Amino acid sequence: MPGHNQFQLLGQRRFLPFFVTQCFGAFNDNVYRQAIIGLLFWLGVSPEQRTLYTNLAPALFIAPYFLFSATAGQIAEKLEKSRLIRITTTMEIVIMSLAAVGFLTQSMTVLLVALFCTGLQSTLFGPVKYSILPAVLKPEELTGGNGLVEMGTSLSILTGMIFGGLVFKLAGDHGPEVAATAIIALAVAGNLVSRAIPRAEAGAPGLAINWNPLPESLAILRMARRQLAVRNAILGVSWFWFVGTVLTSQLPTYAEVNLGGAETLYIFALALFSVGTGVGSVLCEKLSARTVEIGLVPLGAFGMSAFMLDLYFARSGAAAVSGLDVAGFLAQPGGWRVAMDLVGIGLFAGFFVVPLFALIQSRTPKDELSRVIAAMNIQNAAFIVLAAVLGIVVQRFLGWTIPQVVLALMVANVLVAIYIFTLVPEFLMRFLSWVLVRSLYRLELHGIERNVPDEGPALVVCNHVSYMDALILSASIPRPVRFVMYYRIFNIPVMRWIFRTGKAIPIAGVREDRALMEQAFDAIDAALAEGEIVGIFPEGRLTTDGEIAAFKSGVERVLARAAAAGRPVPVVPMALRGMWSSMWSHRDDRMGRMRAPRRFRAHVGVVAGEPVSGVEVTAGMLEAKVRALRGDAA
Repeated sequence: MPGHNQFQLLGQRRFLPFFVTQCFGAFNDNVYRQAIIGLLFWLGVSPEQRTLYTNLAPALFIAPYFLFSATAGQIAEKLEKSRLIRITTTMEIVIMSLAAVGFLTQSMTVLLVALFCTGLQSTLFGPVKYSILPAVLKPEELTGGNGLVEMGTSLSILTGMIFGGLVFKLAGDHGPEVAATAIIALAVAGNLVSRAIPRAEAGAPGLAINWNPLPESLAILRMARRQLAVRNAILGVSWFWFVGTVLTSQLPTYAEVNLGGAETLYIFALALFSVGTGVGSVLCEKLSARTVEIGLVPLGAFGMSAFMLDLYFARSGAAAVSGLDVAGFLAQPGGWRVAMDLVGIGLFAGFFVVPLFALIQSRTPKDELSRVIAAMNIQNAAFIVLAAVLGIVVQRFLGWTIPQVVLALMVANVLVAIYIFTLVPEFLMRFLSWVLVRSLYRLELHGIERNVPDEGPALVVCNHVSYMDALILSASIPRPVRFVMYYRIFNIPVMRWIFRTGKAIPIAGVREDRALMEQAFDAIDAALAEGEIVGIFPEGRLTTDGEIAAFKSGVERVLARAAAAGRPVPVVPMALRGMWSSMWSHRDDRMGRMRAPRRFRAHVGVVAGEPVSGVEVTAGMLEAKVRALRGDAA
């Protein structure tokens, strides 16, 4: 909607308390882990002992994701969501109290036990963290809400690491007391804020929990693979974690060896990547016009690869000088280029992952979403472990430098992206249509959020002005739309692949191809029976004079067939404004359409009226409604 800003969610109770709670959790986890490292240095333990911790701690934290994610997904499905969040934040208070004892007694055993428990608490929180969003947000708010969550998570992790790393440096001998107090205070604060989260009903309150983790893990992994788009979106999210793990785990050594810096430069490099991810995440809503725009996924994938390639060439060898601070590094040749590359990788990573989360949430049945998220967490954990292992193998046994690791990761990222987009051409199709629509038009949307149903079948009817109409409507409606289009338009070279991948339904006139026409009506009825949205241009052809032609009776046949089957379908009248004077309408003759576009980046209005019952609707009634919506703005 005009004037909408995703940051408005931060002023609403349905979102703000949850957002702050999850930020507190991510911040506290990283304060705790970095404070343990600070304790080791404060105690003066040997480098071997610190190395043992740095290898053991991640394993202890991630193990619960393998062991308990299946159970966590079931619990998140069965319990009311705000209640479960309060339970997990109460667990955090108990766990951090145990960790505080570890700090005060300087007991690494207690601290590592508490770290394992922290991983368990995060495992329980993970499924509800993402399954609550579609319960409290409208479909058109999912991209913006996920963008805010990813931004908050990235910045909370970064600031938590910085704060945790400073505890013992600033507090000195009082470090154990300060660390113990801080983690308990943060846990209590998170719990208090969580009590303001409004009620969000359980997805499947009657679910019988299977407490055996192995068969249930296999069951939810199979559940997550039912829909091709969801399965590969989960693969994409796991790949995001793989790439992030490889890059961030290399940053400390990269900052020292290749950038010539100390610890502050490592934090600076991590900050650049984290801020880039946060900015990319919140930009997704603006770029997608508030739809679940998976067309951003290919843009993110190839953008990440481009900046990783440039990062390799920007600093492929060891630094010429050492001991640099941030200002000294930026003053070196190529310093700003490296900084921009790190920001760029993070920026496009945000473009890549946020639409994937939104797609998973929008395409998964609500009574399965928590378990699907749990399955995703299992796969994410596996990819994180794989990234850590491969990072060690290629450097210690193959002798690769970190820039070579980055180059190999770039190549792998391109190959994985091509693999995913080959399996799900919808991703690439949406990218091409997104580029076309956003490059050629400036869309102004009216009434779509209010009038297009969030779920269930619906028939969208609209005036037909140009060859781009279907792409413009698909870019404006949050849900996927099955468009019915004249078979000659469907068969336009290049566009045919886009239409076919988008599951458009070609139709012909009865005198042209009766069999194709009957197939089209069967396909429309089947799509509506499956709860999909079908889009029809009832004029049957592009307007030749800018006026709306009489609606044909085919729309009545579609609605009568659905009503006769006992499943009447609502009809949403829509209108395109300003398209007649834009490119690719019949206002120009064929030679005119070959000239430079007369209205490049034209303002085009997309208007949706109130849904009407499809039981007694007529073609004439729908035509009158579309005419009223369009008005004089041909």
